[in-house]
Amino acid sequence: MKTYTITVNGTAYDVTVEEGNGTAAPAAAPKAAPKAAPKAAPKAAPKASAGAGSVKVTASVPGKVVKIEASVGQAVKAGDSIVIVEAMKMEIPVVAPQDGTVASIEVAAGDAVENGSTLATLN
Repeated sequence: MKTYTITVNGTAYDVTVEEGNGTAAPAAAPKAAPKAAPKAAPKAAPKASAGAGSVKVTASVPGKVVKIEASVGQAVKAGDSIVIVEAMKMEIPVVAPQDGTVASIEVAAGDAVENGSTLATLN
């Protein structure tokens, strides 16, 4: 056995190390990682992609969709709220950029969205 004095952050520690015979002890077999539970199937979002419009309504911040305020086929004016996104504990309305009709809603309440994600389309 050998004794060493080691200083860590100004505090001295006496450490005793046992000398080996030059061979490494066999390492313990690694434990198998627990298997993750299977993920639930994604929620069906209310979409009408077949008639997707030409004007995209996108998220301006990453966050979570908390409410869908418009429905497919609804006429909206510029500035009307279509989706509410929660980001940093604030509810941020995502509004129609121009007058039109909602052609599709691409998200559902509870979905996580990134900056620039398409939330809806207008005709």
